[in-house]
Amino acid sequence: MNHIKIKIFLLSVMIVFSLKVSYAQNEKVVPLSGNLLLDANNISNYSPAERTNFINYNIKEKKSRVLAGVLSGILPGAGEFYAGSYVKAGILFTIEAAAIATAFIYTRKGDNQTVSFQNYANQDWSIAKYAAWTMQHVNDISPGGNIDPKNYKIFGNNVDGTTLGANTNWSQYNGLVNRSELNRLETDLGDGYSHQLPAAGEQQYYELIGKYPQYSHGWSTANFADTDFHTLTQQFLLYSHARGLANSYYTTGSTAIIVVYVNHFLSIFDAIWSVDNYNRSLTMNFRVQNGNLADKIDLVPTINFSYNF
Repeated sequence: MNHIKIKIFLLSVMIVFSLKVSYAQNEKVVPLSGNLLLDANNISNYSPAERTNFINYNIKEKKSRVLAGVLSGILPGAGEFYAGSYVKAGILFTIEAAAIATAFIYTRKGDNQTVSFQNYANQDWSIAKYAAWTMQHVNDISPGGNIDPKNYKIFGNNVDGTTLGANTNWSQYNGLVNRSELNRLETDLGDGYSHQLPAAGEQQYYELIGKYPQYSHGWSTANFADTDFHTLTQQFLLYSHARGLANSYYTTGSTAIIVVYVNHFLSIFDAIWSVDNYNRSLTMNFRVQNGNLADKIDLVPTINFSYNF
């Protein structure tokens, strides 16, 4: 630590505001006017022991690293503001506000988009049409599999899915589908079908019907006479795009939330570092010391500079 002491003799007003002076021995307070001549005459009425260091004004006081970290943990930038780093405080707070706003906006957009594509699927994708098409095209899906679709009671005992045609009102049959039997058929088709349809309304249900070609013939505009399950309808593609858009919104929202967490951690460490820099920075002490010149009290304004490395 380097200490440099500079004595400056002032001929005019040194202090522009009044300060109270505490004595170390008897805690007496001596009011100073700021006029050195008047204050010198006033101080001369006190004993020599009471004249030592009438003013000790610390411009900077050390700040707490813990408090800075806690403040930034609660609100990024608050610890930097406490440490006097106002520009960094503004930047970190702006990042926090922008990230929170982005997370809220894009999560909300993802929710709205999800409702939109789910409503589209509920209206235009039919489990009954998908099941009937599958039953009628088992040999196209899995050639040589020797699968008899009549061994699967997908529509119960009263409805033969192999007899349903393109002009069927599929909404009347959706509630009749035995999903367990349908899943059994999907499994037996082996390499032809790669997935089993989840229960309607589940997140996986909405994902699969717009992701894998095996579900393309459940869409209302699909050609029931088509023999290739790899054929994708325009509805399938539109739905897939809508679902992908919702996922992209959620991804942006999730990324913004990650930014919020990272911003908190960075701000905590930076606030502690800023406080350390603050405490190492230039400190300045003002003192008014008295001197005796031919039995006359003379005040000597003194500034002490110190810099900690």
